[in-house]
Amino acid sequence: MRALQLIERFKGTQVHALSPSETITGTGKNPTVATRAKLINYKVKSFSKSKANNSVAVTEALLPYGLPTTDLLEPSIDPHLKPLDFVATVADLYGRLETCSHSDKSMLCMEQYSVLRSLGDHKLLRRCLRAARQNAGDVHSKVVVSAWLRFQRREDELVGVSAMDCGGHVLECPKAALVSGYDLNSIHDHCQCLNDRFEVINTPTLIGNECLSLDVDSYVSFCIGNEEIKCVRYRIAALSRVFNVMLFGKFLESKMDKIDFSGNGISVGGMRAVEVYSRTRRLDYFSAEIVLELLSFANRFCCEELKSACDAHLASLVGNIEDAMTLIEYGLEETANLVVASCLQVMLRELPSNLYNWKVMKFFCSSQARERLARAGHASFLLYYFLSHVAMEESMASNTTVMLLERLGECATERWQKALAFHQLGCALLERKEYKDAQRCFGVAAAAGHVYSMAGIARAKHEQGQQYSAYKLMSSLILEYKPVGWMYQERSLYNIGREKILDLKTATELDPTLSFPYKYRAVAKVEEKQIRGAILEIDKIIGFKLLPDCLELRAWFFIALEDYESALRDIRVVLTLEPNYMMFHGKVTGDYLIELLSHRVQQLSEADCWMQLYQRWSCIDDIGSLAIIHQMLANDPGKSLLWFRQSLLLLRLNCQKAAMRSLRWARNHSSSENERLVYEGWILYDTGYREEALSRAEKSISLQRSFEAFFLKAYTLADTTLDPESSSYVIQILGEALKCPSDGLRKGQALNNLGSVHVDCGNLDLAADCYMNALEIKHARAHQGLARVYHQRNHRQAAYEEMTKLIEKAQNNASAYEKRSEYCGREMAKNDLDTATQLDPLRTYPYRYRAAVLMDDQKETEAVEELSKAIAFKPDLQMLHLRAAFYESMGNLASALQDCQAALCLDPDHKETLDLYNRAQELAVNLQLK
Repeated sequence: MRALQLIERFKGTQVHALSPSETITGTGKNPTVATRAKLINYKVKSFSKSKANNSVAVTEALLPYGLPTTDLLEPSIDPHLKPLDFVATVADLYGRLETCSHSDKSMLCMEQYSVLRSLGDHKLLRRCLRAARQNAGDVHSKVVVSAWLRFQRREDELVGVSAMDCGGHVLECPKAALVSGYDLNSIHDHCQCLNDRFEVINTPTLIGNECLSLDVDSYVSFCIGNEEIKCVRYRIAALSRVFNVMLFGKFLESKMDKIDFSGNGISVGGMRAVEVYSRTRRLDYFSAEIVLELLSFANRFCCEELKSACDAHLASLVGNIEDAMTLIEYGLEETANLVVASCLQVMLRELPSNLYNWKVMKFFCSSQARERLARAGHASFLLYYFLSHVAMEESMASNTTVMLLERLGECATERWQKALAFHQLGCALLERKEYKDAQRCFGVAAAAGHVYSMAGIARAKHEQGQQYSAYKLMSSLILEYKPVGWMYQERSLYNIGREKILDLKTATELDPTLSFPYKYRAVAKVEEKQIRGAILEIDKIIGFKLLPDCLELRAWFFIALEDYESALRDIRVVLTLEPNYMMFHGKVTGDYLIELLSHRVQQLSEADCWMQLYQRWSCIDDIGSLAIIHQMLANDPGKSLLWFRQSLLLLRLNCQKAAMRSLRWARNHSSSENERLVYEGWILYDTGYREEALSRAEKSISLQRSFEAFFLKAYTLADTTLDPESSSYVIQILGEALKCPSDGLRKGQALNNLGSVHVDCGNLDLAADCYMNALEIKHARAHQGLARVYHQRNHRQAAYEEMTKLIEKAQNNASAYEKRSEYCGREMAKNDLDTATQLDPLRTYPYRYRAAVLMDDQKETEAVEELSKAIAFKPDLQMLHLRAAFYESMGNLASALQDCQAALCLDPDHKETLDLYNRAQELAVNLQLK
């Protein structure tokens, strides 16, 4: 429903901050962080006490390492696959996914995951993981991918949730993962394990031979030391072919009533357990030690059924990391694959904490351990891909990360696997300043077909003093392949003067989402004493892509201008995105810098903070709003409502990972059951479980009627195409929400959404009332809804003027310019859309509009080029679909089919693209027949 998308919960891609260089200017040994903090603190106190306290001295204290210089700026090499022709690569992937067997599909989904990581869309990546889990047939793959799904949800951060808890879904259930075989309908299935109850069977424990009632000729005694264990002969024979031949074949034992079994490595208790199992096929009578003995016995005498039973029983006993570390050794020794899988599951589901458990990491990191796992069928590329992925998120340069990546390379068999493993290892070694080894690894990845790894080779050469060689390498890539932004960005590092600036300009033209060119140009302006110009330059990317390192840079500039309030705002937002972020090239904690800056600005009371929040929210200053909420949380970290507000802002700003972290904190700080259910509902909604989100909302309402519970229910119900009856129900629910206590910020959102539903239903007068009421409580986004009402009434000029009011109010107004373009003539619309693209090049509607206009003017080539320009840095579903339609109309069916496949790789259920794809396929077949 168009109405309820106003907070843009699913907009665009997730961004990741580049890691700044650790090099600093100056001589001598670098002091520790604590020493620096004391030094800065001493300086600030000294300046405060001095009567000659001047602004220059304070600025120097707040910038102890000076302003950044261009010499210290360097973009990181992205540690993931970056195809040179993204569209062709994902189109090929979709084609292979359509035709592959079930046994290959799971790993193909992981290849898809690896390629789509460059987009940074967490929901898209989660869909790939779920498809990989759904199509996994072996226990090992199920265990790994289920743990990966849990890690992506970061359930380890949820208070009261243990690693082995089942969340209620088959794909993530630890018990379901231990069941071999395919279940292709399981992607949305609920798990039944929570409903299962262990039934105690009142069968007497049979330790002796009390139940033996057969005559003498029907049993045999096994003698161990002085003990005799009487067994039913044919039942023991049934355990394996070995026993069958021994007891009923031509061996001497077949004629014996007593067999000496002392030298066969089994205890009296173990043999008695064998006897009991032979009659009952039950193991739940026995301790884990006895079952381990039975497992060894089963291996020695080829008792496959007994071995499987022991394997399954022991696997069910693994409940914590201590159990896992003990039993996995037995499992590997006795090739008990289910035990190994169960132990691996516990280890993997307790990541990332297990990265700091030396016993666990010792088990995974060594080559010998990998070889032992391989013999048991549990050393896969998939396993080490997950382990190294988690390790890289924690620390790119750690020894653990490097060792896991080395094991990943050893497990790689396909070209894409080798490219990924060695490219990531190259990135880790580059971070550790091991340049020769990094160059070698990048070379292996490049040889496997990953052209982007050539940038890693160039960087490693540059760090070894081979600047001209690096320059030549990047120049050859630009000549050999169709140039892309990162090629020019990388070559700029090895260029000087005007050529360097031209390379950075070309990089931005080809890919405006690259942050390094903006950072370099901004710092270059600082070196020319043009600090305000530097701020304007870095503002260009901050306006559409919120990166911690860019915000940090702008904070430095504000400190130099003595605008401490703006600097403090930016640092607070940096810490909202990355709570452990270190400032000044990783030398000083952000929290400490906030403490220093707080002495230079006016302190706000709680009431002042709320007033500021209303003001900034109403003018759509999302960055300012985040800063205020961060300050309020610093004073009251247990305020779940503030954590929730923070998550909404972060989603609007396209920071999905940080938003989910805030939601988890909101859930953890809930003061009541009904409140906790609401936040759990939002977490479930954002991870694709809408039915469960709706259930949480309804349960919360049953406990206590609240605004947020009703709002969640309405939002979840509206996330589908609504018929009139459903729309009426959503209207009713939003009405109930508005009756509940809340503040103006949220009521404004509810009124705005309610107005949108009314517009969809044709209730224009009711919609206008909702929007006007929202505007009365300063919900500026309601201007957009009111403009829509005017447009529906054919009052186009009034709609245009309403959007102009929003443009004047909003700090971030790219979307307002885009929307206003719908209410004016072609030339004015083009100007508005050009402005929207300049402010936010990631918005796709302007490109599609301009391309459609060119197509209407019969400028087919120009229309395709307009879309291709944007697809090169943002391969969007809608743009790919539109370009495919253009290609079809031009008769270029091969290109149309490729774009359709690429779009369907992003969303296999997109109906319009499916229809176009099928139509293009039919046309292609008909042409071949002719």
